[in-house]
Amino acid sequence: MPSLKPSSIRYGLLKRRPLQKKTYFRNRDYVYAYLVDWCLWTYLIFILYTLLYQSSFLLWRSLYIPVILGLFFSFIFWFLPRCSISKPLFKIDTFSYQSVPTRFTNTPYLWLSSALIIATLGCGLKITELSLFELLSPYGIHGAKKIFMSIFSPDFSIIHVVLSAAIETIYISFMATVFAVPFAFIFSFFSSSNLMKGSVLRYITRIFVRLFLNTTRSIEPLVWAIIFSVWVGIGPFSGMLALMVHSIAALTKLYSDQIESINKGPIEMVDSTGAHSTQVIWFGVVPQIILPFLSCTIYRWDINLRMATIIGLVGGGGIGRMLIQYQGLAQWHKVGTIILVIAVIVSLMDYFSMLLRKRINV
Repeated sequence: MPSLKPSSIRYGLLKRRPLQKKTYFRNRDYVYAYLVDWCLWTYLIFILYTLLYQSSFLLWRSLYIPVILGLFFSFIFWFLPRCSISKPLFKIDTFSYQSVPTRFTNTPYLWLSSALIIATLGCGLKITELSLFELLSPYGIHGAKKIFMSIFSPDFSIIHVVLSAAIETIYISFMATVFAVPFAFIFSFFSSSNLMKGSVLRYITRIFVRLFLNTTRSIEPLVWAIIFSVWVGIGPFSGMLALMVHSIAALTKLYSDQIESINKGPIEMVDSTGAHSTQVIWFGVVPQIILPFLSCTIYRWDINLRMATIIGLVGGGGIGRMLIQYQGLAQWHKVGTIILVIAVIVSLMDYFSMLLRKRINV
């Protein structure tokens, strides 16, 4: 016999949901959702204010206007039905009975998110000063064509000097990766959320390590090369140190992501034997992360090789120093030779690293 239940209940269109207490400041999701709403509304108003009245984000004196307006609008729309942008993201329901499931694509979520995307694109077009007239101007095209014609007719009379500098660049990237791996290996365990839990001290340690490494990674290797050029002098040593510092932070991020995705079964099995925390990590975690760590290390060496050609521009040694020298003298034929050698080295390194990663992942 067919069911006598109404079709709306039978197909789940009307679902009874238990009443939820609105403990906004006791429930962490509510606090996070409201903060996200505040940030999104402040961002939207800040962009609109920039597009309409200002020409740059650097006018910090007017920053308080979007912040106050964002706080005002987020407070109003937080209590209106389905007008909060962040509630669908945190799966927070505002009704005990709801005929339509909470979805991010439901209006007005769709309109608010579309407004954010359109405003961001409009602000990006204004900040970057995009101009098709300048891009397609005959004078600019003629100058670019002249440079490209010189670059694609390289001068091979300096090939022996370029190859010598290229070997120096390869060793700079290699040594930077080798010295960065031990530090990143140790720091990765202290910055993994699944290992550093269970006590306040572990939580504070993880936050401190991540904050320090995020700050280090946010500084580009080019800036580190300038700092170490002043510290230890111009040369390959400063370039190697710059890449090493940045690689430690980057590899720690990659390593910790691998640790956070490991299987918990071996860890629980080793822990059930009464092993020490160090033994749990060594026998339960390390065997699962060796191959992913090797793959990430090879990938980082590939990145360091590309970066090593750039840090030479500020005295980091290697082939980049020659590149900036000939570029400053407008000797584009010799610049073409250097670019050709760099392209060949990067292509070969990319090919061999791809083969190694495939062999490791087998």
